[in-house]
Formats: sequence, structure tokens, C-alpha cells
Amino acid sequence: MMNAATTGLATGVALGFAGYFGGFWAFLLVLVLGAAGLVVGLVVQGDLDIRARRQR
Repeated sequence: MMNAATTGLATGVALGFAGYFGGFWAFLLVLVLGAAGLVVGLVVQGDLDIRARRQR
């Protein structure tokens, strides 16, 4: 299992490569898709309960 520091490092490297080789729009696309993947991963893992947040 990866810890938070390793995950943050991998994310930073991916965003850096996207920004360098693909420009701003590639950077933005990787950022948005990464955030969506994070939310899906948290839901699947059980750390984020969408039903509880929707009832507020």
C-alpha cells in the first residue's frame, strides 16, 4: 500500500510531465482526471460516503 507522501510524489511527477510535454491543457486534464480518480477510489475504499454528504 502506498502512503500519502508516495502518492503525492507520484501525482506531482505526473502533473509535471503533463505540463512540460503537453502544455497547460494537458496539465489541466491530468489534474481533473486525477481528482475524479481520487474521489472514485475513496468511495470504493469506503473512506468517502456520498449518501451522507448528499443528505445535508
